[in-house]
Amino acid sequence: MEYIFHILILVSIYGILALAQNLVMGGAGLLTIAGAAFYGIGAYAAAILATKFGFNIFTTLIIAPLVAGLIALMVGSTFARFRDDYFMLATLGFLMIFNTVVRNWESFTGGSYGIAGIPKPHVFGFVFDTPLSFVFLAVVVLLIVTAITYFISRSSFGRVLNAIREDEDALAIFGYKTSTYKLMAFSIGAALTAWGGVLFASYLTFIDSRLFTVNESILLWAMIILGGIARNRGALLGAFLLITVPEALRFIGFPVDFAALLRQCIYGLLLVFLMLYRPKGILGKYKL
Repeated sequence: MEYIFHILILVSIYGILALAQNLVMGGAGLLTIAGAAFYGIGAYAAAILATKFGFNIFTTLIIAPLVAGLIALMVGSTFARFRDDYFMLATLGFLMIFNTVVRNWESFTGGSYGIAGIPKPHVFGFVFDTPLSFVFLAVVVLLIVTAITYFISRSSFGRVLNAIREDEDALAIFGYKTSTYKLMAFSIGAALTAWGGVLFASYLTFIDSRLFTVNESILLWAMIILGGIARNRGALLGAFLLITVPEALRFIGFPVDFAALLRQCIYGLLLVFLMLYRPKGILGKYKL
């Protein structure tokens, strides 16, 4: 039963990450590889605040998104002049900078050794130290993020983002400051992504920079492309499939190293087949 709870926790965490990525890519049409960086920022914020200052998770769930959102605001303002592929390359550079900083700032981030001994989440004397209790916490945060992204997608702000995705130049003719809307979407997506990082660090109780690489960003891309870009339901479906299907390989009897490689092959094959035969994804309404 604990294994099922473990899968539910991972599905919830990656559901949060996929929804945030979908807001940025599916909503505003921004091609970004910075998802893993903001995921890591949330995780490191949780780890540092918990181990060095004794903060509980609910305080961290407030601070971490603010930190990630402010960093995204500064980074996004710098990258505002870029579009499409150039923006993607700029966010890749930011991810590389993030990994370089956390690997070398040993006194603060633990460097290559990471941060161990992160305490389990606690509030008012109650500790989320069992798989069932952590499932409850992760699902609650997932529902909150789902509600936020649903509200955004149905709001006038979300409709402007969709228009930017479809034809930014046409919208600019009508006087909309498209760069401001994209910057807001980028910052909100970063803040929501940080929530996933907080939960991940609290659940795993250990983090290091190797957990937040380009592979994680590609995984988030695969999730929203598989489920369907610009659909919150699609993002959740993609997260569910790409977490549960590779886990099923554990029961086939493949060696551990081979199973890990096969997982990467599955991601790649899914992306190739989707681009060829279902470019909008399973539930998508927009083609990347």
